[in-house]
Amino acid sequence: MRVIGVLDLLGGRAVHARAGRRDRYEPVRAAQGTDPRGGGETAPAYAAGDAVGLARWYMREVGLTELYAADLDAILGRPRQDALVAAVSALGAPLWLDAGAASVGDARHALELAAAVAVVGLETLPSYEVLADICAAVGGDRVAFSLDLRDGEPIVASEGLNESRNEPPHVVAERAARAGVGAVIVIDLARVGTGSGLDLALVARVRDAVPRLTLLAGGGVRGPEDLTRLADAGCDGALVATALHDGRLSAEDVAAARRRHRSERR
Repeated sequence: MRVIGVLDLLGGRAVHARAGRRDRYEPVRAAQGTDPRGGGETAPAYAAGDAVGLARWYMREVGLTELYAADLDAILGRPRQDALVAAVSALGAPLWLDAGAASVGDARHALELAAAVAVVGLETLPSYEVLADICAAVGGDRVAFSLDLRDGEPIVASEGLNESRNEPPHVVAERAARAGVGAVIVIDLARVGTGSGLDLALVARVRDAVPRLTLLAGGGVRGPEDLTRLADAGCDGALVATALHDGRLSAEDVAAARRRHRSERR
C-alpha cells in the first residue's frame, strides 16, 4: 500500500482540509521534528502553514516517497500558486498535482511545473471529451482522474457532464477509464479531515469497474487499519494528511504498509 502525503494549498499556505468547507480551512499547525544534530532532541519541523516544511517533514520524518498537492486557489478559479508548487516539487518526491486542470494546456502546465502526474478532477472537468484530449496530448499514464464526491455523490459543475450527475461513482470512473487515464482517485470531500473512515464498498465497486488502472483513495483515513482495509478492497494507495499530522498514522505504519505492498507484488 502506497501512502501519499497530501498538501492542500490555499493563499500560499498549507491548510487543514475538513469536510470540503474551504472557507473554513485553517493553516496546518506547526510540528516538531528530530534535531538533525542527534541526541534525541526535537527541533521545529515546520511553522504553521509552511507547505514546503510540511512536505519536507512528510519525507524526512514520516518516510513518504510521494506527495499530492491540491492548489485550491487554482481549483476555485483564482491565480495558480505555481511558485509554491514548484518549491514543493523541488524537494524531489514525485508529485501528483491537482491544479484545476480543465484543458490540455492546463495539464501540460502542471507537468511542466515538475508534477509527475497531472490530476484532472471531476469537480472542474468540462467534459469527458476534454479528458480524452488531455490523455491523448500528454499520455494517459501521466493523468489521474479524481472522482470527486460529496457524501458519495459525484460533484459535477459542468453542463458537459450532465449525464453523470445521477450516475453511480463506479460508472463515472468507467467513463474516465475509457477516456484514457492511467489512474483513478476516489475522494469524498465530506469525509476529508474528519477521521470518519472511508466507504470501502464504494472503493471496491470502483476497483471492479477499472481493474487495470492504478486506484488511490482518500478522505477519512483513521489509521493503519484503514490502510489494510483499503488494500483488501483492491486499492493501490491512500492519500493521507490529518492522520499523519495528529500521529494516528506513524512512520512505522507507513513502512509496514509499503512492505506489504512490495510482498504482494512479488
